Amino acid sequence: MAARGWRPAVAAAARHGRGGPGRGPRPGSGPAPELASEPGPEPAAPAAAALYVHWPYCRQRCSYCSFNKYVVPAVDEAAVSACLVQEARTLLCLSRVQSVTSVFFGGGTPSLASPRTIAAVLEAVAGAAHLPAGTEVTLEANPSSTSTPCLTGFRAAGVNRLSIGVQSLDDAELQLLGREHTAAEARRAVEAAQQLFPGRTSIDLIFGLPGQSRGTWARGLEEALGLCDDHVSLYQLTLERGTVLEAQVSRGALPAPAPDLLADMYHTARDMLVATGFRHYEVSNFARKGALSSHNFSYWRAEQYIGVGPGAHGRFVPWGEGGCSREARVQTLEPEAWMREVQSRGHGTRKRVALSPLEQLEEVLALGLRTDEGVTHKRWEHFSPHLSLEAAFGEPGQARDLEQQGWLVLDSRGLRCTWDGLAVLDSLLPDLLYQLRRRWALLAAPEAAPGRGGGAPRRSPTWDGAGGEAAGCGGLTEGTSGGSGE
Repeated sequence: MAARGWRPAVAAAARHGRGGPGRGPRPGSGPAPELASEPGPEPAAPAAAALYVHWPYCRQRCSYCSFNKYVVPAVDEAAVSACLVQEARTLLCLSRVQSVTSVFFGGGTPSLASPRTIAAVLEAVAGAAHLPAGTEVTLEANPSSTSTPCLTGFRAAGVNRLSIGVQSLDDAELQLLGREHTAAEARRAVEAAQQLFPGRTSIDLIFGLPGQSRGTWARGLEEALGLCDDHVSLYQLTLERGTVLEAQVSRGALPAPAPDLLADMYHTARDMLVATGFRHYEVSNFARKGALSSHNFSYWRAEQYIGVGPGAHGRFVPWGEGGCSREARVQTLEPEAWMREVQSRGHGTRKRVALSPLEQLEEVLALGLRTDEGVTHKRWEHFSPHLSLEAAFGEPGQARDLEQQGWLVLDSRGLRCTWDGLAVLDSLLPDLLYQLRRRWALLAAPEAAPGRGGGAPRRSPTWDGAGGEAAGCGGLTEGTSGGSGE
């Protein structure tokens, strides 16, 4: 999941799904699998951060895409590479990060960059901070730009994990999505990647296309399961304003999928993936044999991450600028303007906002609950030493009600969703965030607790920068894992 942002994998299921609050589990779904059967990656140290690098260029724009990407006749790769290197060095210096826990090249289509650019960025990172041997280095790739020589070059440059934007193995669906590759090219790309990155090749798939049926989706997923490696990211198609596909649906040229159908597609996918040995470790992400995305866990655990490149988002403490609290930072969107800023002052940060303690807790809650491990007591206490998880959510209130209804669990491990709750997280969060704000207000001023309609912080949680493959320009993420930006 890149630092572009998240698109909830099943927003419709979260709002309208059969497992929504007040309703029982999906009929006939059988016993719920045990969540968090194996641990995720170890949390990062305080002086560590993940690094996201955004390559903004594509050969064409897909019909559903609203990411920060650009289709241009020619790219001055030497200039872009130099600016990526410079900005990485500058932001690592400003953050005073001592160790980089993972690197994710997202986009755009970063597989259009040359291995020289990837190597130059990684060399700059290793020169500015400790980059341990074996650190996860992910590259998003389009099947049309993943020839074996190209992939070999990326591996030599330091990439050790691929996220391939397959999206579908049906040519008609790929054409509808505006993808430039064919189903045959997607199969060849995945097979080539598995030869060079065995066990570390992830594929992205999209469901909820106009006119797509549950049966068509299930057959396509079954074919993908016969092809894939050990990590799969599933994204519900979101019709973003300003995209070709949204315009077609709005004027009635294409049908909009029914919410109940979208929920059925998501539940079908969960059942099929778990039955074939995958762990549903995050709303949109599935892995087996321990092949979880370490990079995206940095987002979900609300750890520090640095965003480099046009439109990239970050969350870190700028100690080098005299800062002492975590900031939400956004780099300049347009590549040419971003490069001018990097060349003049070392980085292209366009917006920076200091996050209040409550805002940070909101992100810890909203992002942590996306995973099957949830929010641990230790992580919560790191951000909230004076308001424990038990004090915030263990007393009578919305969280207790949701726990009694079977959507949440609060125990010695922390707060997390049940199997049914994970599928409807979007519908649970409003009540949980309200309860958090109320408890926070009581802690700060016991005599002035807010009512249901008041006391909200000045800004709601920042969904779009803490996670694309997600992510913060909107759109899909792999979480992400990063991503299907390509």
